[in-house]
Amino acid sequence: MEEIIKNLDKDSTRITELFKRELSQIRTNRPTPLLVEDILVDCYETKVPIKQLGAISIIPPREIDIQVWDKNALPFVAKAVETSNLNIKPVIDGGLVRISLPELSAERRQELIAVVRKIAEETRIKLRSCRDETKRKLNSCFSEGKIGEDEKFRTQEKIQKIIDQANTNVEKILEDKIKEIKQ
Repeated sequence: MEEIIKNLDKDSTRITELFKRELSQIRTNRPTPLLVEDILVDCYETKVPIKQLGAISIIPPREIDIQVWDKNALPFVAKAVETSNLNIKPVIDGGLVRISLPELSAERRQELIAVVRKIAEETRIKLRSCRDETKRKLNSCFSEGKIGEDEKFRTQEKIQKIIDQANTNVEKILEDKIKEIKQ
């Protein structure tokens, strides 16, 4: 039974971390390297993330600079940023690709909040699915006589506590992201 609990704990942590990572890539009024670091650039006859082509720095209040190490890759990086889902036109300035983030409109903030809430709900569904799968394994062990009824109920309580904690973490991450979008 400990193996089932450990797997559930590991899976719920993984799902929560994926959720956090996915939200970090959603634009707010605050620039972050996470917005651009994983954008794939088509150069050197392969697709390479921006973080492997240069240094990303933040210039407050709303600018991201990418210091590209290979000057020949500058136009490719700029094109990758332009065609990404950020809807921003970067500027090549010497050895830099400059990205100025315009302030979000109230309408766009509401759209982003809706997107974030949708992603959070999808994460909760993944967590429930994980819980249900774990409970199926537990019931299978019980029906095969590997565990008793008391252990089954104790394990079900542990399963629910893990999922409740994961949902609490998702809710906290969601609230923080919404707060960030509203700023």
